[in-house]
Amino acid sequence: MIKRWNSIVTPDDTVYILGDLCMSGNEYEWNRVYKVLNGRIKFIRGNHDTDNKIKRYVNEYGMEDLGMASIYQYSKKRRFYLSHYPTLVANHEDERFFWNLSGHTHSRDKFQYGWGCVYNVAIDAHGAPVSIEQIIKDIEKYRE
Repeated sequence: MIKRWNSIVTPDDTVYILGDLCMSGNEYEWNRVYKVLNGRIKFIRGNHDTDNKIKRYVNEYGMEDLGMASIYQYSKKRRFYLSHYPTLVANHEDERFFWNLSGHTHSRDKFQYGWGCVYNVAIDAHGAPVSIEQIIKDIEKYRE
């Protein structure tokens, strides 16, 4: 995972992790992992991110805590609702809509629930971090 991550993410990139940064029992291994990952990491809290873990992410690893959800403005026309849980946020036929970028489900499918506006960014679906440019390409292809 470290090699894949660092082959995609540069030290200057910003990475958004959408919850569940590590599971119980693996925390000491993750201490080693997070210290060598490229990028500036911002995170949305997931259901396995306890208060103690969040303090560690912020204080020891220098990650930015974005809380439970956040809006990411990619360009004038493209906005994304970032959350751990998949969330229906709009009608996918409306050009002004938000796409929800989420994780949580452990699904290998990029598009969740057939709603057409929930995109799964989890490692389960991609095997590595996925760039915003790739997400946009996937969405445009899906909408065709």
